[in-house]
Amino acid sequence: MSDLEYEFVSAHKVTIIRAPFSGGQGKGGVEDGPDKLEEFGLLGDIAKLGWTATVDDPLAQLDLATLKSDPSDVYGNCKRPKMVSECCRLIFDAATRAHANRTLPVTVGGDHSIGMATILAFANAHPDGGILWIDAHADINTPSTTPSGNLHGCPVAFAMGLEEDAWPPHFDWIKQVRHKVRPDQIAYIGLRDVDPGEKKLLKELGIAAYSMYHVDKYGINRVVEMALQRVNPSGNKPVHVSYDVDAIDPLYVAATGTPVRGGLSLREGLFLVEEIAATGNLAGLDIVEVNPALASTETHIVDTVNAGLSIARCALGETIL
Repeated sequence: MSDLEYEFVSAHKVTIIRAPFSGGQGKGGVEDGPDKLEEFGLLGDIAKLGWTATVDDPLAQLDLATLKSDPSDVYGNCKRPKMVSECCRLIFDAATRAHANRTLPVTVGGDHSIGMATILAFANAHPDGGILWIDAHADINTPSTTPSGNLHGCPVAFAMGLEEDAWPPHFDWIKQVRHKVRPDQIAYIGLRDVDPGEKKLLKELGIAAYSMYHVDKYGINRVVEMALQRVNPSGNKPVHVSYDVDAIDPLYVAATGTPVRGGLSLREGLFLVEEIAATGNLAGLDIVEVNPALASTETHIVDTVNAGLSIARCALGETIL
């Protein structure tokens, strides 16, 4: 049972938003993330912590395999923009409903392209709130800077409305969203693989970005403090955490699509969620890029899925003592 209070959530209510989505990148398997986390006990873990959970499955009526295999779904360098847009709009609507009902949206992916939907919904529900993007990658490529065309590397750019004139037309719905994510509203933790165009954008926009260099230099506690100071200086605003499990070193999390050595230890990765939960300001969570199909061994699957479950439990108030 969690003893923590959550200022922006009513009566320990959580909405699990299932996002079995892989269209933001080419590899298969990440769409199985929600099923695997549930198989390993996600809903039971949530209940043991005293939360009442409802499940929203906004993509349930879509034939995702057919959508992903559509060879015509390209626009310039962008791969599968129609699919990504359609699914993200449904996830945006689900997250918007969760915020309106003062439940805590926990979106379980799926690849990180869905983050454009969740942080947009958060920014509209809480225009003064802060966002922490926990990731090995900055995911702020634009259609003109993305080297791969995979949109799981672009969600922050779309959520911020960067280079709208170059967007595939499928994303016009985002242009109508009232509140985009502001540069001063988001901070990164765990970066260690950032493309040249992304580095340029981070510097030009003045976005708070804490790489593994900063974690090594200052320690994870100080990095979390600095990140929260940037996005929530008053200490009383809501915070959304978008957590790509590849922020954690592949020694602990191997079953993920774009692993990068030199990442957070498992304890560092959990500590930062514990610290954010302890503030009482957590108002949204994403857990993404768990990909059982990319595991070399059964142990890799177990370790990666359990890391995802631990992130969820720590966010919902589990403590060691």
